[in-house]
Amino acid sequence: MAATQTPLLIKRYASRRLYNTETSDYVTLEDIAGFIRDGREVKIIDLKSGDDLTRQYLLQIIAEHESRGESVLPVDVLNDLVRSYMGGGKSVVPQFLQASFDMLRDGQSKMMENMTTINPAIPVVPKIPGMEMMQAQQAAFLKAMTGGISGGWTGGAAAEDSEEPPKPDSTEDLDAIKQQLAELQAKLSKLS
Repeated sequence: MAATQTPLLIKRYASRRLYNTETSDYVTLEDIAGFIRDGREVKIIDLKSGDDLTRQYLLQIIAEHESRGESVLPVDVLNDLVRSYMGGGKSVVPQFLQASFDMLRDGQSKMMENMTTINPAIPVVPKIPGMEMMQAQQAAFLKAMTGGISGGWTGGAAAEDSEEPPKPDSTEDLDAIKQQLAELQAKLSKLS
């Protein structure tokens, strides 16, 4: 994720309105979810008390998405989470979840790196015509499918390669990619 960036500071006023300190405007929970999907860390504090409310609001975002049928967490996992809160001793669930998500991000990054390299002796694949567009589509697809939790992968070449990640040639291409992703997500929703 955006570990090198300073978290986006959101202040909650007494009226419960949320204020983005970078853009000097009010934001909603959906706006905050969008920042997180885009890889930005957020920190939400109560303006008056200075209390950190980040966890409370992140849980609220998850609960709202789950209640709208955007289920990511299976019921068994939710039961285990509740049990971890209700258990008297120290739970290993938080450490397990953190390690699991770290592994997922690392695995996705390595998978995409492997997809861009055919053989260590052969240069990175973007030399093939049309490969840059395909990589951009893969990046957009992965971001849509993982809700932006894919970590630092940007669809570019291997980490040691200093080239910029490929970008679509125009906004029309990007719109076409978004449309394709929306159709894929709709099909996947029907399957589950």
